[in-house]
Amino acid sequence: MTLLQQTLHLPPAPAPQLNWQALLAKTPAGLARVRQAYGDGSLPLLRLPERQDDLAAAASVAARLAQYPFLLVLGTGGSSLGGQTLYALADAGFGNRVAGRPQLYFMDNVDPHSFAQLRAQVPLEQAGILAISKSGGTAETLMQLLTLQQMANISAAQVAVVTEPAKTGAPAGGGDNPLRALANSCGYEVLEHDPLVGGRFSVLSIVGLLPAMIAGLDAAAVRRGAASVLQPALSANIAPESIASAIGASVSVAALQAGLPMQVVMPYRDNLRSLGQWHRQLWAESVGKDGVGSTPIPALGTVDQHSQLQLYLDGPDDKFYTLITAPTDLAGLPKLPGTLNDSRLAYLQGHGMGELLTAMQEATISTLQAKQRPLRRLAIPCVDEQVLGALFMHFMLETMLAADLLGVNAFDQPAVEDGKHLARQNLASMAA
Repeated sequence: MTLLQQTLHLPPAPAPQLNWQALLAKTPAGLARVRQAYGDGSLPLLRLPERQDDLAAAASVAARLAQYPFLLVLGTGGSSLGGQTLYALADAGFGNRVAGRPQLYFMDNVDPHSFAQLRAQVPLEQAGILAISKSGGTAETLMQLLTLQQMANISAAQVAVVTEPAKTGAPAGGGDNPLRALANSCGYEVLEHDPLVGGRFSVLSIVGLLPAMIAGLDAAAVRRGAASVLQPALSANIAPESIASAIGASVSVAALQAGLPMQVVMPYRDNLRSLGQWHRQLWAESVGKDGVGSTPIPALGTVDQHSQLQLYLDGPDDKFYTLITAPTDLAGLPKLPGTLNDSRLAYLQGHGMGELLTAMQEATISTLQAKQRPLRRLAIPCVDEQVLGALFMHFMLETMLAADLLGVNAFDQPAVEDGKHLARQNLASMAA
């Protein structure tokens, strides 16, 4: 089964041409760097699809936290978005989680109103807590955990932490980051976050997969899907023309160079809504630097056909579109009767909701093409753990190769650090 099929729908002349083939011819250098990083282990994220040991080590933590009726996942950005995307497979917002598993709440902000609502609705003594921060110094995550300690009597058994190992060469305990030090002082179990796997690239690590395991999802299947996409990129015998991520990177950069500085990612399934949020961080933080980059815009079909499609079709031609489509079976829902009393509803009679969703997505593709808007379709056979793993790896490789074409480092975010330091200075200046 093909987990991901990419089809380009680019406007013909005389519309501005996307010279993506010339960029594709430059991707062998980037692919060679991917293969080298895989071979020498300098990018551990490329080895995650084949790993099993870390999942085995995390299984006991998952089993312990799964015993609670609720789980609070503390973290922000890459420490949260991947887990949220996976969790949508278990609970699309109606509490229809896997039987016997906790209800997960991803607390990814420090809005006090949200935490007040949390305290009012969730008995905190009955909630497991998973705090995730690569650096262990993320102010939001530390504030969340410390606040929960003040709000309730939290036992050590309720909490697990994912953060980087202690730095070597420091005095005893001196190499611990703040989150690890807090966990050690409170007796919380700590799982290791690989220091060479950046937060926005960590979805295939226990950062994304531990919440999925707690929710009853198949973490190994996520990695199998990722491996199916990674393997062609690791083969020196497969041309870039046959590697979807290389094509995607080339078209995305070509769109930017052709004066299209925005990139819309629009899945047509509710349980892929969070994928757009995850992709937004991945692309923005990886590619947007040194004065270059395009702006990622998450959208959702059919919802945003009513909120944004007017702009897409009749506004400025400054966007490249990615539509993610999947078969829309009836999921047990009935079709409408063959005859409806109101003649204005005749176009709906005899059809089901899935058929309407399919008709809508095909209409969007056709109207974008008619307006000569450049787009691609990523067709997937279903939405499950394996397919999500394939999508994660596709977009991570695409982002890495696009950054390579643009001559920027996909793995740093120097501008963000300035804001973090300023926030701490502002907090320090506030009266206690």
